[in-house]
Amino acid sequence: PPGDTAGCTFCHTSPEERCSTCHQRHQFNPAVARKSEQCKTCHWGKDHRDWEAYDISIHGTVYQVNKWDPTQFDMSKKLADADYVGPTCQYCHMRGGHHNVQRLSTVYTSMGMSNADRGAPLWKEKRDTWVSACDDCHSPRFARENLQAMDEACKDAGLKYTETFKVAENLMLDGMGEPMPKDLAPDWSGQHIWSLKIGAYHEGPKYGGKKGESGEFRMSNCSDIERVCFESVGYWMTYIFKGMAHGSWNDATYCDGSFGMDRWLVKAKAASEQARRFTALEKKAGINWVPSEFWRKGDYLDQLSGMKIVKEFPGKTIFDLCPEPGWLDTH
Repeated sequence: PPGDTAGCTFCHTSPEERCSTCHQRHQFNPAVARKSEQCKTCHWGKDHRDWEAYDISIHGTVYQVNKWDPTQFDMSKKLADADYVGPTCQYCHMRGGHHNVQRLSTVYTSMGMSNADRGAPLWKEKRDTWVSACDDCHSPRFARENLQAMDEACKDAGLKYTETFKVAENLMLDGMGEPMPKDLAPDWSGQHIWSLKIGAYHEGPKYGGKKGESGEFRMSNCSDIERVCFESVGYWMTYIFKGMAHGSWNDATYCDGSFGMDRWLVKAKAASEQARRFTALEKKAGINWVPSEFWRKGDYLDQLSGMKIVKEFPGKTIFDLCPEPGWLDTH
């Protein structure tokens, strides 16, 4: 619903492609666009924690303490010429004035949420470029050691991610992940596929849908254990990746990073154990539990596209109705 997605559409519409988003319409001054705060409007929050990771890192602290002193941060100079005492967002990500911001990112993989072999030859050029940005101020060895630290942190997070999802998957396959996908209102795409069936990772009709069809992450109208899994990978795993990438190690650990993933893994295991105990007791007592009707209605979810598709285009999903790639972006 529009009220729920205001923060999403504010950034993920025309502002993504406007010069004035960063340069400011009423000033259009490059000196303004070179300040880290320009990135803050969009690049912050639970699932893309860039500003927070930078702001509380040593680099961010240097910037906040010295940004008013033109001898330390002369914003009138081009990025290629600037003699900054510490890096801004733009200095690293738009090095030399290059406007392809992800060019100076490391192995990105969906904001760090995908398990990947970060040292694979595929990523060598990107990793070397990342190190080259750091060695403006640091030694190449220092940069590569930090990159290795990020690799290790992401690897550990991936292990927790896999285990958390496996707990939820096993519960669902055993028919105890209540409410089950069939008992829920359709997701925004008009499907009744298990929300954690990501891409072709899970095969077969037992997950809902056909081979290769993907579920859609739900943040409401889903089982508690599914929501726990979503937050574990969508929030805490992102904290770890963003924190390590920006030198905010506390963010990657204490601030719901790795410690958050630990806590949510325990929550998932506890929820699974409780569901299995309840199922055993209900079976012994002869109780046939039926999910409450509000799960099928999804409360306010009748405002979502999924309900409309199910009613007006039976047997179709939003993907069946897209005449061409990119159609969803403008409709």
